[in-house]
Amino acid sequence: MNLGIEGRTAAVAAGSAGLGLASAQALAAEGVRVAICGRDRARVNDAVARIGNGAVPLVADVGTTAGATGFVHEAAEALGRIDILVTNAGGPPPGTFASTDLDAYEPALALNLLSVVAMCKAAVPPMQERRWGRVVAITSIAVRQPIETLILSNTARTGATGFLKTLAREVARDGVTVNSVQPGLHATDRLKALYGGEVEAAARGIPAGAVGEPADFGAIVAFVCSQHAKYLTGAAIHVDGGAYAALQ
Repeated sequence: MNLGIEGRTAAVAAGSAGLGLASAQALAAEGVRVAICGRDRARVNDAVARIGNGAVPLVADVGTTAGATGFVHEAAEALGRIDILVTNAGGPPPGTFASTDLDAYEPALALNLLSVVAMCKAAVPPMQERRWGRVVAITSIAVRQPIETLILSNTARTGATGFLKTLAREVARDGVTVNSVQPGLHATDRLKALYGGEVEAAARGIPAGAVGEPADFGAIVAFVCSQHAKYLTGAAIHVDGGAYAALQ
Protein backbone atom coordinates (compact mmCIF):
# COMPACT_ATOMS: atom_id res chain seq x y z
CA MET A 1 0.00 0.00 0.00
CA ASN A 2 1.25 3.45 -0.91
CA LEU A 3 0.73 5.59 2.19
CA GLY A 4 0.74 8.83 0.23
CA ILE A 5 3.48 10.52 2.25
CA GLU A 6 6.43 10.29 -0.12
CA GLY A 7 8.31 13.60 -0.08
CA ARG A 8 7.08 14.52 3.40
CA THR A 9 9.44 15.26 6.28
CA ALA A 10 9.46 13.89 9.81
CA ALA A 11 11.15 14.57 13.14
CA VAL A 12 11.39 11.41 15.23
CA ALA A 13 12.53 11.95 18.79
CA ALA A 14 14.78 9.37 20.46
CA GLY A 15 15.08 7.66 17.10
CA SER A 16 18.50 6.07 17.50
CA ALA A 17 17.17 2.79 18.94
CA GLY A 18 14.09 0.80 19.83
CA LEU A 19 10.62 1.85 18.75
CA GLY A 20 11.79 5.31 17.71
CA LEU A 21 14.29 3.83 15.28
CA ALA A 22 11.71 1.37 13.95
CA SER A 23 9.27 4.24 13.35
CA ALA A 24 11.92 6.28 11.55
CA GLN A 25 12.82 3.31 9.35
CA ALA A 26 9.17 2.69 8.44
CA LEU A 27 8.66 6.34 7.49
CA ALA A 28 11.86 6.43 5.44
CA ALA A 29 10.74 3.32 3.59
CA GLU A 30 7.69 5.32 2.48
CA GLY A 31 9.86 8.07 1.03
CA VAL A 32 9.78 10.40 4.03
CA ARG A 33 12.96 12.30 4.86
CA VAL A 34 13.58 11.88 8.56
CA ALA A 35 15.54 13.71 11.23
CA ILE A 36 16.21 11.74 14.40
CA CYS A 37 17.84 12.57 17.68
CA GLY A 38 19.60 10.80 20.49
CA ARG A 39 22.05 11.69 23.22
CA ASP A 40 24.98 9.72 21.83
CA ARG A 41 26.52 10.92 18.56
CA ALA A 42 27.90 7.51 17.57
CA ARG A 43 24.55 5.77 18.08
CA VAL A 44 22.69 8.47 16.17
CA ASN A 45 25.11 8.25 13.24
CA ASP A 46 24.80 4.47 13.18
CA ALA A 47 21.00 4.71 13.20
CA VAL A 48 20.99 7.20 10.32
CA ALA A 49 23.06 4.80 8.24
CA ARG A 50 20.43 2.14 8.85
CA ILE A 51 17.51 4.46 8.07
CA GLY A 52 18.85 5.81 4.76
CA ASN A 53 16.92 8.17 2.46
CA GLY A 54 19.03 11.15 3.52
CA ALA A 55 18.14 10.88 7.20
CA VAL A 56 19.54 13.67 9.38
CA PRO A 57 21.39 12.90 12.63
CA LEU A 58 20.91 15.32 15.54
CA VAL A 59 22.22 15.13 19.08
CA ALA A 60 19.61 16.24 21.61
CA ASP A 61 18.24 15.24 24.99
CA VAL A 62 14.45 15.46 24.84
CA GLY A 63 14.27 14.76 28.57
CA THR A 64 14.14 18.52 29.12
CA THR A 65 11.78 21.05 27.59
CA ALA A 66 14.75 23.01 26.26
CA GLY A 67 16.19 19.91 24.62
CA ALA A 68 12.83 18.88 23.19
CA THR A 69 12.18 22.33 21.74
CA GLY A 70 15.70 22.55 20.39
CA PHE A 71 15.37 19.23 18.60
CA VAL A 72 12.26 20.35 16.73
CA HIS A 73 13.84 23.65 15.72
CA GLU A 74 17.03 21.94 14.51
CA ALA A 75 15.02 19.34 12.61
CA ALA A 76 12.91 22.03 10.94
CA GLU A 77 16.05 23.90 9.90
CA ALA A 78 17.68 20.77 8.51
CA LEU A 79 14.58 19.50 6.69
CA GLY A 80 13.05 22.81 5.66
CA ARG A 81 9.82 22.03 7.50
CA ILE A 82 8.29 19.33 9.69
CA ASP A 83 5.21 17.59 8.33
CA ILE A 84 5.28 14.70 10.79
CA LEU A 85 6.29 14.73 14.45
CA VAL A 86 6.85 11.49 16.35
CA THR A 87 7.31 12.22 20.03
CA ASN A 88 9.21 9.63 21.98
CA ALA A 89 11.51 9.30 24.95
CA GLY A 90 12.94 6.61 27.15
CA GLY A 91 11.16 5.70 30.35
CA PRO A 92 12.04 6.88 33.86
CA PRO A 93 13.50 4.47 36.44
CA PRO A 94 11.23 1.72 37.76
CA GLY A 95 9.79 1.96 41.24
CA THR A 96 6.71 1.67 43.42
CA PHE A 97 4.87 4.28 45.49
CA ALA A 98 6.86 3.20 48.55
CA SER A 99 10.26 3.13 46.87
CA THR A 100 9.94 6.30 44.76
CA ASP A 101 10.92 9.62 46.31
CA LEU A 102 8.86 12.71 45.62
CA ASP A 103 11.87 14.34 43.96
CA ALA A 104 11.79 11.66 41.25
CA TYR A 105 8.45 12.80 39.85
CA GLU A 106 9.56 16.14 38.43
CA PRO A 107 12.21 14.72 36.05
CA ALA A 108 9.82 11.93 35.05
CA LEU A 109 7.15 14.46 34.14
CA ALA A 110 9.73 16.45 32.17
CA LEU A 111 10.78 13.30 30.30
CA ASN A 112 7.42 11.79 29.39
CA LEU A 113 4.92 14.66 29.62
CA LEU A 114 6.49 18.10 29.27
CA SER A 115 8.78 16.97 26.45
CA VAL A 116 5.67 16.03 24.45
CA VAL A 117 4.10 19.43 25.16
CA ALA A 118 7.30 21.24 24.19
CA MET A 119 7.74 19.38 20.90
CA CYS A 120 4.12 20.00 19.96
CA LYS A 121 4.40 23.68 20.87
CA ALA A 122 7.32 24.00 18.45
CA ALA A 123 6.02 21.81 15.60
CA VAL A 124 2.23 22.13 15.46
CA PRO A 125 1.67 25.86 14.72
CA PRO A 126 3.58 25.68 11.39
CA MET A 127 1.58 22.55 10.52
CA GLN A 128 -1.61 24.50 11.15
CA GLU A 129 -0.42 27.28 8.85
CA ARG A 130 0.27 24.76 6.06
CA ARG A 131 -3.05 22.95 6.74
CA TRP A 132 -1.37 19.53 6.96
CA GLY A 133 0.38 17.73 9.77
CA ARG A 134 0.69 14.51 11.72
CA VAL A 135 1.62 14.13 15.38
CA VAL A 136 2.10 10.60 16.70
CA ALA A 137 3.18 10.11 20.28
CA ILE A 138 4.76 6.85 21.39
CA THR A 139 3.45 6.31 24.91
CA SER A 140 2.69 2.97 26.63
CA ILE A 141 -0.07 0.46 27.22
CA ALA A 142 0.40 1.48 30.86
CA VAL A 143 -1.82 4.47 30.07
CA ARG A 144 -4.74 2.02 29.90
CA GLN A 145 -3.52 -0.51 32.43
CA PRO A 146 -0.79 0.68 34.84
CA ILE A 147 2.24 -1.58 34.99
CA GLU A 148 3.53 -2.68 38.37
CA THR A 149 6.79 -1.06 39.49
CA LEU A 150 6.55 1.67 36.81
CA ILE A 151 4.69 4.31 38.81
CA LEU A 152 6.64 7.23 37.29
CA SER A 153 5.99 6.17 33.70
CA ASN A 154 2.35 5.34 34.44
CA THR A 155 1.81 8.81 35.88
CA ALA A 156 3.65 10.91 33.32
CA ARG A 157 2.43 9.15 30.18
CA THR A 158 -1.18 9.32 31.33
CA GLY A 159 -0.82 13.09 31.60
CA ALA A 160 0.61 13.20 28.07
CA THR A 161 -2.39 11.25 26.78
CA GLY A 162 -4.77 13.83 28.23
CA PHE A 163 -2.79 16.64 26.61
CA LEU A 164 -2.75 14.91 23.22
CA LYS A 165 -6.49 14.26 23.22
CA THR A 166 -7.16 17.90 24.01
CA LEU A 167 -4.74 19.11 21.32
CA ALA A 168 -6.28 16.79 18.73
CA ARG A 169 -9.69 18.39 19.15
CA GLU A 170 -8.28 21.91 18.95
CA VAL A 171 -6.31 21.48 15.70
CA ALA A 172 -8.48 18.99 13.78
CA ARG A 173 -10.01 21.72 11.58
CA ASP A 174 -6.51 22.79 10.53
CA GLY A 175 -5.71 19.50 8.83
CA VAL A 176 -3.48 18.30 11.68
CA THR A 177 -4.09 14.90 13.26
CA VAL A 178 -2.84 14.01 16.74
CA ASN A 179 -2.78 10.41 17.92
CA SER A 180 -0.88 8.24 20.36
CA VAL A 181 0.33 4.70 19.86
CA GLN A 182 0.60 2.64 23.01
CA PRO A 183 3.10 -0.21 22.79
CA GLY A 184 2.81 -3.27 24.90
CA LEU A 185 5.87 -5.48 25.21
CA HIS A 186 8.29 -5.25 22.29
CA ALA A 187 11.78 -6.67 21.90
CA THR A 188 13.69 -3.49 22.75
CA ASP A 189 16.73 -2.92 24.94
CA ARG A 190 14.52 -1.43 27.66
CA LEU A 191 12.36 -4.56 27.77
CA LYS A 192 15.44 -6.75 27.99
CA ALA A 193 16.74 -4.63 30.85
CA LEU A 194 13.43 -4.80 32.74
CA TYR A 195 13.25 -8.59 32.34
CA GLY A 196 16.94 -9.31 32.87
CA GLY A 197 17.34 -10.46 29.28
CA GLU A 198 14.59 -13.07 29.60
CA VAL A 199 12.38 -11.78 26.79
CA GLU A 200 10.61 -15.12 26.47
CA ALA A 201 9.33 -14.75 30.02
CA ALA A 202 7.76 -11.43 29.08
CA ALA A 203 5.59 -13.19 26.46
CA ARG A 204 3.62 -15.15 29.05
CA GLY A 205 0.06 -13.94 29.10
CA ILE A 206 0.20 -12.30 25.65
CA PRO A 207 -2.48 -13.89 23.43
CA ALA A 208 -0.24 -13.51 20.36
CA GLY A 209 2.28 -15.77 22.12
CA ALA A 210 5.29 -13.51 21.65
CA VAL A 211 6.55 -10.03 22.36
CA GLY A 212 6.22 -7.59 19.49
CA GLU A 213 8.81 -6.83 16.85
CA PRO A 214 9.84 -3.17 16.66
CA ALA A 215 9.44 -3.18 12.86
CA ASP A 216 5.79 -4.17 13.17
CA PHE A 217 5.22 -1.32 15.59
CA GLY A 218 6.96 1.10 13.22
CA ALA A 219 4.59 0.07 10.44
CA ILE A 220 1.62 1.08 12.61
CA VAL A 221 3.18 4.49 13.28
CA ALA A 222 3.78 5.03 9.56
CA PHE A 223 0.17 4.20 8.74
CA VAL A 224 -1.14 6.64 11.36
CA CYS A 225 0.98 9.30 9.61
CA SER A 226 -0.41 8.38 6.19
CA GLN A 227 -2.81 10.16 3.90
CA HIS A 228 -5.20 7.24 4.40
CA ALA A 229 -5.42 8.09 8.12
CA LYS A 230 -6.47 11.71 7.60
CA TYR A 231 -9.76 11.14 9.47
CA LEU A 232 -8.09 9.41 12.41
CA THR A 233 -7.39 11.84 15.23
CA GLY A 234 -7.62 11.89 18.99
CA ALA A 235 -7.10 8.12 19.04
CA ALA A 236 -5.02 6.13 21.48
CA ILE A 237 -4.09 2.90 19.73
CA HIS A 238 -2.79 -0.03 21.74
CA VAL A 239 -0.35 -2.34 19.96
CA ASP A 240 0.20 -5.20 22.36
CA GLY A 241 -0.61 -8.57 20.79
CA GLY A 242 -4.01 -8.64 22.51
CA ALA A 243 -2.66 -8.36 26.05
CA TYR A 244 -5.02 -5.58 27.07
CA ALA A 245 -8.29 -7.29 27.90
CA ALA A 246 -10.77 -4.48 28.62
CA LEU A 247 -13.40 -3.33 26.12
CA GLN A 248 -12.23 0.31 26.14
